[in-house]
Amino acid sequence: MSSSKVLDAVDRNDGCGRRGRAHRRGRACSTLTNTLTVTFIVVLAGGGTSSVEGGASSAPTQVPTPVLRITFDEAIRRAIEKNPTVQAAAAGILRAEGLLRQARAATRLQVFGNITTTTLNTGVDFQGTTVTPRNSLAATLTADMPIVAAAAWARRAQAEDARNVAELAVADTRRQVALATADAYLTILAARRVVEANARARDTAKAHFDLATELEQRGAGSRLNALRAQQQFSTDEALVETARLALYGAQEALGVLIAADEPADASDEPAFDLPADAPSSQTASLTSFRSDLKLFAAEQLAAERIVRDSSKDWWPSIDALFQPSSTYPSPFFLPGNSWRFLLQANVPVFDSGQRASSKIQRQAALEQTRSLFAGATMQATSRPGERARRRRTGSGRRRHHEHRVQGRSGDQHRSHRRRAQRARRRNGGCGRRRHAPPRTAGTAHRTGTVSVDASPS
Repeated sequence: MSSSKVLDAVDRNDGCGRRGRAHRRGRACSTLTNTLTVTFIVVLAGGGTSSVEGGASSAPTQVPTPVLRITFDEAIRRAIEKNPTVQAAAAGILRAEGLLRQARAATRLQVFGNITTTTLNTGVDFQGTTVTPRNSLAATLTADMPIVAAAAWARRAQAEDARNVAELAVADTRRQVALATADAYLTILAARRVVEANARARDTAKAHFDLATELEQRGAGSRLNALRAQQQFSTDEALVETARLALYGAQEALGVLIAADEPADASDEPAFDLPADAPSSQTASLTSFRSDLKLFAAEQLAAERIVRDSSKDWWPSIDALFQPSSTYPSPFFLPGNSWRFLLQANVPVFDSGQRASSKIQRQAALEQTRSLFAGATMQATSRPGERARRRRTGSGRRRHHEHRVQGRSGDQHRSHRRRAQRARRRNGGCGRRRHAPPRTAGTAHRTGTVSVDASPS
């Protein structure tokens, strides 16, 4: 029988008892009520006992304990050295170095050779002498040296900026990995304290539950208090398991960051002392100290250089070429060995907007880098409540200025009125004002006096 049905039966029999007393049949209904009440208590006792036994028999899940314990400094060092993200960023430096060498090669001497074999359908003879042989072999060596190559020089400078940006990107990646490792390390310490606090709360709830059970067995406590204590103990036990799971997740994250094959645990609590050379909150100091701001500043400078060098795409280029050649068999009208020197100039005239579109893309990239640098600088130098304080200060200054202006205008108006009264008294008090006093401070300042008519009335 469920507890709700038992309570309904108790209520119905209580009503029956009241009617029985009215009709002198209370003894039978009272006996039935007592019997059902005892049955209800027995049902609750049986259910509570089974729940207590179930709670006592359920064992908490054991979270694996990490074997690797590491200090804070060692964790940061291992993360910077072995994390794959840092290694991938370091590979970007090699790529930038290769692009720089490629850009430099385009501005230096280049030598290449060419060998050509020619076979005709028939040779040309004149009086027994071969003028044009049917089979011939020609070898040419070409040395090309750029003399004027503004676009190539610009690309070389841009490649140097790209290498600098790649180096700063590696430094910023190391900083981010170090911050993530420090965050995981501190999360382990915080989660460990949460586990300890929840464990103490669970032990306290267990002691409360044992006390409530003992008092109930002695008859000095109620079953309701024991059930409440058991519920609190179960809740604290669940919180302990949740905190242990969060602690294990933080240990797993630390193991991934330091490139370990297992979870890592924190072995000490670091001391964060402020270094003596710590910069202030000024933008210049932060730019020279923080790797992310250095990276954004370098990207902005590189983008500005690319935009400035867009005009060099229209500059002419001049190359000097030296070509020695040899032909076998020797032609009849030409020597077998010869050389020539050439000056070759290329001038761009019309490209259907290709260079203009490239400049637009470069300008868009520049605006993007400027926005990123401005946002990072604002975030680095911002302080909570500073803008609100400035707004309040600015509005207060405006109100103070308005009060001063209004006070100055009122003083000028009162001074003008006093001068008019003194003028009327000098004229016997019978004068008639010809002009009304000026209403504005500017007019009062310009006039200075008031004309009166001294004619007798």
